[in-house]
Amino acid sequence: MTDPTVNDKSRESLVTLIGNLPGLVTNLIQAEIEQLKTKAKHLGSYAGKGAIFMVIALIFLFFAIGTLVAVGILALALVLPAWLAALIVFVAFLLIAVVLALIGLSFFKKMSDDAGPVESVKKDLRAVKGVGEYERY
Repeated sequence: MTDPTVNDKSRESLVTLIGNLPGLVTNLIQAEIEQLKTKAKHLGSYAGKGAIFMVIALIFLFFAIGTLVAVGILALALVLPAWLAALIVFVAFLLIAVVLALIGLSFFKKMSDDAGPVESVKKDLRAVKGVGEYERY
């Protein structure tokens, strides 16, 4: 004899099974979307907590660098007057800031050196016509 509890899926026709397929696919897609939402919530939570700890670590690093600067001033003050040691450290930081600013400025100037898209198209058209400056390969 057959078990009456097994009759529900084992005896369905192929047409019925194919008819159920869109509903099963829809349920599968909804389950996957819910899983992605849950994963995104967890990732967002972890990323937020990680960002908070990184900001706190950077704050402590900021103060640690200030302490290191104070140590440098105090070390120089052993051989020079304290005001001169502080002035030397200030000038050193000022020079570093000026050099970094000039390097940054050079990168900003390079941004304007590139031809815009309109100028590039005009240059290409002149090259196709055989007029103007263009590179030959």
